[in-house]
Amino acid sequence: MAHRQEPPPIQENDPSEIDPIWTSSRTARQIYALGEVEKTDEPEDTLPQGEERSEQFVLEVSEYFERLDSIQVAIRSSLAHIRQSRIAPSAITAPPLGFVPPSLGVGLPRAAGSSRGLQEERIDRDAWVGILDALTCLRASQQHEKLVQISSYHPMNT
Repeated sequence: MAHRQEPPPIQENDPSEIDPIWTSSRTARQIYALGEVEKTDEPEDTLPQGEERSEQFVLEVSEYFERLDSIQVAIRSSLAHIRQSRIAPSAITAPPLGFVPPSLGVGLPRAAGSSRGLQEERIDRDAWVGILDALTCLRASQQHEKLVQISSYHPMNT
């Protein structure tokens, strides 16, 4: 198990100057330490200095969150359209009273009244395909053996 390293204790300011709320927990001390990090401007920073800086920052952040909001609205409406186009409300019907779904899934109801799940139908189909393949191979091998027997009794005239 990895041990997280504790940040160094806050020593830059006199503890009597720090509001006690910032020393009440480890998280509060970390937040306070982050606030004490020297603030530097990046070379590509387009924000002005002074009072205008905070106003410009608010404008840019507001624009960013408006863009995020429009993205999430577009995603939600797209999902709603997808859901609506995939399943028509008329296609959603409640099962009959007392309906108990089969253990391996829901399938199409049969005329006899017994219902098998899709997995059961696939197993049944695959079994019949396997039987057909086995019978086809058996027939081909029997025909091959007959040809070998016939050719061994009737040598070719050369």
